[in-house]
Amino acid sequence: MDFTVQELGKGIAVVRGAGRLNMVSAGQLRELVAAAVAGGSARIVVDLAAVDFIDSSGLGALVNGLKIARQAGGDLRISAPTDQVKLVLQLTNMERVLASYPTVESAYAND
Repeated sequence: MDFTVQELGKGIAVVRGAGRLNMVSAGQLRELVAAAVAGGSARIVVDLAAVDFIDSSGLGALVNGLKIARQAGGDLRISAPTDQVKLVLQLTNMERVLASYPTVESAYAND
């Protein structure tokens, strides 16, 4: 899985992933989110537009990132989940915990 991190300013960072968010890549996502928060970006958007698979380890990494961001006074939101990711979020009821937005820009547009 490939990740990129982009600072958008105003304390917002975007983490973009491409590939499979599973037990192999979940640790890297946790580290990137923690580093972004430590660097002053407590508001995180995880862009899932290019993530074609997510498993329980990937969900755990997202929840861990949410916890880290909220402890720093921010939040973690997801954008553009693919159909497979949406299905997993629905089956696990995680769509109630992880706020989902159609685009990166819309995740914090009204804040």
